[in-house]
Amino acid sequence: MRIARYLSLLMITTAGFAATGRQVSFSPHNHELDNNDNFSHDDRFVCFDTRDSVVVGNGSSRSIMKLELATGKESVIYAPSPVIVDPVNAAPGVIACSYNPVADEVVFIHGPLVSETAQFGFYAMPNRRGAVMAASGRGTVRFLDLRDVTSEVTIPGAQRGGTHRHEFSRDGRRIGFTYNDQLLTQYGRTVGYMERTPKAPKGALAWFAVMVPIVPMGTAKPGELENAAFDSWIDPHGSMRGFIGKVKEADGSYRNSLFVADVPASVDITTSDSGTRSRFPAPPKGITIRRLTHQEAGGVVRGSPDGGRIAYTARSADGTMQVFLIDSHGSDQSPDAAMHPVQATFLKAGVRGGFRWHPSGNTISAVGDGGIWAVCVKPGKLFGKAYQMGEGGDIAGPVWSNNGKILAYNRHVPTRDASGKTVKNARGRDFSQVFVSGFPDADGDGIADPIGK
Repeated sequence: MRIARYLSLLMITTAGFAATGRQVSFSPHNHELDNNDNFSHDDRFVCFDTRDSVVVGNGSSRSIMKLELATGKESVIYAPSPVIVDPVNAAPGVIACSYNPVADEVVFIHGPLVSETAQFGFYAMPNRRGAVMAASGRGTVRFLDLRDVTSEVTIPGAQRGGTHRHEFSRDGRRIGFTYNDQLLTQYGRTVGYMERTPKAPKGALAWFAVMVPIVPMGTAKPGELENAAFDSWIDPHGSMRGFIGKVKEADGSYRNSLFVADVPASVDITTSDSGTRSRFPAPPKGITIRRLTHQEAGGVVRGSPDGGRIAYTARSADGTMQVFLIDSHGSDQSPDAAMHPVQATFLKAGVRGGFRWHPSGNTISAVGDGGIWAVCVKPGKLFGKAYQMGEGGDIAGPVWSNNGKILAYNRHVPTRDASGKTVKNARGRDFSQVFVSGFPDADGDGIADPIGK
């Protein structure tokens, strides 16, 4: 019976469904997908965190959970104990989860244990690390990165701040993240990565390294970066990580532009410098940084499934924010026009986020104009045409299933507790619930069928 219900979900047609989506979670707590890699490898489950359910603040998220889409059954993957739930001084705080694409485990942000708060303080951006847990919920939590904020010379392979939004490369080899340093707070956020290795420092599974070099805020020379974030893997093997960098221009102004960090497979992560109390960490030998745009760029940049194109947001000619695409080795200053950015979405009110590639590479999702849209990005006559897959102005966190048949996302909707009473979350809003919309693609070309008709 469970399998039958699951197959029926995947075979949803567009009639009376695609424009509204289907609610699949109903419990009185938040179900934050957070625009991460939430689907299990078999597409049976999505993982989520419960931030802002009881008390406002990421540090007060008390659990990482999963939802079985066929049945609506929820189960806990990880719930630390004890916890301190407080809007300011919370611990440990567990949020922003993603599945490992090649193993049945989930990675997420983990703040300091309650037993560590006396020495290290409470949950904060520069006070967290990456953790992994078996998706079954069995076993013990394991920490990816060692956090060392007490040594004069940071333990090699350790970090001294906080890692955030951990993302596996599609082959599972590398884990990317953004990073905030606790020792040298004059530095902004930057991008880093980890690899599991027997050389990892004791107490950790992986070696930590900064990927993108930055300089202290307000000190950059032209061409230098003061901040790097909104990053993700561009290709399946983790050899390119796209990000938005705050760069100093020749005229003294700053601009947020699209960059790529190239990390060849030959790079030895253990050649990185973990820094000291007075020296910021430095990348391993062999990483290079490329600038792709010289105009304002934004969004959490996303690479196509084959790594050939990058999606990001920029201001269009009509003043709205839209999704643009560029060859992953392109540049807006290239003499070859084919290597320049092209506008991919043309939503009337613009895009406000949520752009993710369909596994085919022929469609992207985008949130805007009161809903979520599947936009054709296959070169040709259908390029830029859009089909609405979900309705609602508060849609967030969309993510495609691995087989491309459904799109999951969050909406805040009225929720009742066990007694039937309507309840709200800690922010006084309706709880965020998980919705799914079926992708109408009977011919399997990765383009919504109504677009081609």
